[in-house]
Amino acid sequence: MAEEKGLEQNQNEKPMSMMTMVVWTGLFGGVFWSSLAYVAYVFSFTEISPRIILEPWAIGDWKDGWLGTVISIILIGVVSIVAALIYYSALKKFEKMWVGILFGAVLFLLVFFVLNPLFPGMKTFTELERNTIITCACFYILYGTFIGYSISYEYNEFLQRKKTNKEVVY
Repeated sequence: MAEEKGLEQNQNEKPMSMMTMVVWTGLFGGVFWSSLAYVAYVFSFTEISPRIILEPWAIGDWKDGWLGTVISIILIGVVSIVAALIYYSALKKFEKMWVGILFGAVLFLLVFFVLNPLFPGMKTFTELERNTIITCACFYILYGTFIGYSISYEYNEFLQRKKTNKEVVY
């Protein structure tokens, strides 16, 4: 019996810390949803490519090719980590899906109204095509729902593990 305790298959896996989970959720959410947004761009559902994030900072034609697309998607994933950390610090206690939906809608409004001047290649909101607005709004809402629900669910699971005195990683 003493030998069985030391076997790797008999040991419990320690859960990820909340902060690690938030970072991974943000990174995955940004990469996943910006990749889907790129597919929507390729199929002309939207006139805004994820490469737009490189416009204010990158110089050269490389940003218009496949390398620019890959770097843009990764960069959006990194920026998404910040959004996930904001959600975690402010809204993690809300278990309702509507909070994530509203978070995504607020992000949409922030990017398309407040941050619009940072992106010279992006038309103003009133100049954008209806398909672009609808597609982008849907992506932001789905992204907010993903981030919000994932973080809130994991936070509540964390609290449950803490209550039952199982191993908790802070």
